Amino acid sequence: METQNDITRSAMGLGEWAYDRGEFVSATAPRLTLSTQGLHYGTGAFEGIRAHRRGDGLFLFRARDHYERMLRACRILRITGVPDEVDDLIGITVELLRRNGHQGGAYVRPLVHKLALMPHMPPGVSLVGVSDALSITSFGFPTSRTVPGIRCMISSWRRPPRDAFPAQVKLTGGYVNCALASDEARAAGFDDAILLDQAGNVAEASTANVFAVLDGRIATPPDTGDLLPGITRDTLMTLCREAGMDVLERPLSPADLFTADEVFLSSTGKGVVSVLSLSGRGIGSGTVGPVATRAAALYDTAKSSTDGAHPEWLTPVTPG
Repeated sequence: METQNDITRSAMGLGEWAYDRGEFVSATAPRLTLSTQGLHYGTGAFEGIRAHRRGDGLFLFRARDHYERMLRACRILRITGVPDEVDDLIGITVELLRRNGHQGGAYVRPLVHKLALMPHMPPGVSLVGVSDALSITSFGFPTSRTVPGIRCMISSWRRPPRDAFPAQVKLTGGYVNCALASDEARAAGFDDAILLDQAGNVAEASTANVFAVLDGRIATPPDTGDLLPGITRDTLMTLCREAGMDVLERPLSPADLFTADEVFLSSTGKGVVSVLSLSGRGIGSGTVGPVATRAAALYDTAKSSTDGAHPEWLTPVTPG
């Protein structure tokens, strides 16, 4: 008989296997207690890593960069009780994907978090005297999802300043801010939200970085701002510069977005997605523009071709 866990796993595209605390286990086996510290206090960090199909082969994209960022988050949270070598983490991920055998592309979710109070530790919020855990799950995910463009709004929620919350890593507690902004946008009939920083400049979308095309140049907020400097963001900046396009980091105001020729977003999950309108105002021609189209094409080639300019970004899982 099919259980509820089986139905949930199938609906989500969740692979049969997961890695949890040193072993491969059933992805639907309940393993966390209600007292899990990361659940109560948001003391965890995660990554989202894509694996793309190329012929019969499956390749992780920029897995090393993702795991290096996750280990930086571990240092911030004093997480030491998990594998701390990038090669070991990549090896675990490759084995997990081989076990799950996703037919198309895949999305990998590593999660590190505070687990349980050590003996004699009093209850409370703490980064010391608490054990650590690592889990990795994978989901079936289409290699290419065509999105014709989305409608965004300027959110009333602001990004927290980086001296209050470290924006340069993906800490679980910080995504409450993203969820509030995304929920506000969808409740108002939009697809996503663009958040400003405390100074009123553009920070990022709910889970994506922002690019604007102004006078033929691609501009994006600087990575010193209150935003996550995304790995897809870095990929696009690198590829566009190598293709001879002018890319710069500079502060962007909402007016810059309203008057831009194009606005597009980048993220691991979404790839490159054009913003056709912002808070009810059309952007440029109101269609997917030539710069976003070219950037997306460069990205598509790099993420699935070992013959591209950066084969070092690809880790083979099942070589084609």
